Amino acid sequence: MIKNINNDSLAPTLKSEKKWKWFEVSNIWANDIQSLFGYTLVASLFISYQVTGWTAFFALIVAGLLVTFLVNISGKAGVEYGIPYPVLARSSMGIKGAKLSAIIRAIVAVFWFGVQTYFASTALHLLITALTGIKLETTYLGIDAIGWLSFFVVWVLQMVIFSKGMNWVSKFLNFAAPFVYIIMIGLLIVLWSKSGGELFSAANNIFSNEQSSLSSEINGFFAIVGTMIAYFAAVMINFSDFSRYAKDNKSMVVGNLVGLPFNMVLFSALALLITAGSVVVFGEKLTNPMDIVEKADSTILSLVAAITFFTATVGINLVANFIPAVNGISNLAPKKLSFKKSGLITSLFALIIGGFWVSFISQVGISPIVNTLGATLAPLYGILVIDYFLVKKQSLDIDSLYDESQDSEYFYENGWNNSSIIAFLIGATFSICTVWIESLSSLNGYGWIIGAILGATVHLVLSKKETQNQLAFN
Repeated sequence: MIKNINNDSLAPTLKSEKKWKWFEVSNIWANDIQSLFGYTLVASLFISYQVTGWTAFFALIVAGLLVTFLVNISGKAGVEYGIPYPVLARSSMGIKGAKLSAIIRAIVAVFWFGVQTYFASTALHLLITALTGIKLETTYLGIDAIGWLSFFVVWVLQMVIFSKGMNWVSKFLNFAAPFVYIIMIGLLIVLWSKSGGELFSAANNIFSNEQSSLSSEINGFFAIVGTMIAYFAAVMINFSDFSRYAKDNKSMVVGNLVGLPFNMVLFSALALLITAGSVVVFGEKLTNPMDIVEKADSTILSLVAAITFFTATVGINLVANFIPAVNGISNLAPKKLSFKKSGLITSLFALIIGGFWVSFISQVGISPIVNTLGATLAPLYGILVIDYFLVKKQSLDIDSLYDESQDSEYFYENGWNNSSIIAFLIGATFSICTVWIESLSSLNGYGWIIGAILGATVHLVLSKKETQNQLAFN
């Protein structure tokens, strides 16, 4: 007897819903890359790893191409079967085991949702300050009253937008994608003008390091590649949440190729030049563009920046955070947690995380946080891909994916696939250790890749061994 585990956010997409062509897919990446936190991360990488601007820029390009390749692999099942990540994970993790992987992905999504919401609120905070001239000294958890008001306003506006459904989301992403480049190019022009035209000639010198060597440049290159892959790890693992709406596999592949490397190159180049310009004009490396806007002391620029970066952050929260979190939470109890209920839970947790960003979470450092979250997801990606392509050979039983009874092909051991659980624990433990254990710090740039390979390898070996045991028993 089939015990159906399904709801409005987990059901396979209908043929009539698979309308996304390459342009819609490419806009996923435009919105995922363009955000205040994304800018801050890219700009800080040049400084954190003390490499030249050209080394960091090349590392970002390589990372973009690698991520493109990896999402084409993880998104294929979504195109073929129209299923979201939590359902796809049932095939490799088990009907119950998938709840573990989906909730881990959801926790990462909720975390970034809160962080991105805070960063978007800083744009509104700057706008209010610029228009009113009010500057408050008293803060609570590192945020003043205007900051808290801005944070709550941005949070509420996002909830209104997210309630419109996926068709409206697609239209919003198409509209939002170009806006952030307008303000970034505007910032670049302002800085170029204030620098007396010396910005471009000074940029390479600013990001050069007299103490750098070939060895330090190579190590920095791989560390940046690893950090950026870890940054995109969340979207890579659940890309089927979006590829399920693609018209066909070609639309997904072309959309990823056009959207990711192109936007990575353009966004990174602008971030490099703007950060360099902040040194030329203001004498310090400012990694948050809103700090540059504030120093530029222009009400019009503040207004445009606030609208633009709010739009950009809503875009990335839709793509990388809200939808994956909702799907993951909904998968915990499909019959009780609808899309709206899961969305409310997601937003409430994000509110708490965003509120603690300044006073506590950010004090740990951006790169360790990004790499730790990516390390946790790394083996899940490896398990998902190796299971779909080599264990299941791209053949899934849709009915069994939505059946929680013992008759389901994916019930395994009481709903858990022990092979994948063991593989996850081994891969995640090693990946996380590369971030926090000093003796393994040289592997930091390779942490995600090694974790994914470890997870995939252990899962494949254990799965083959189990199959051989079953054949011998029969």
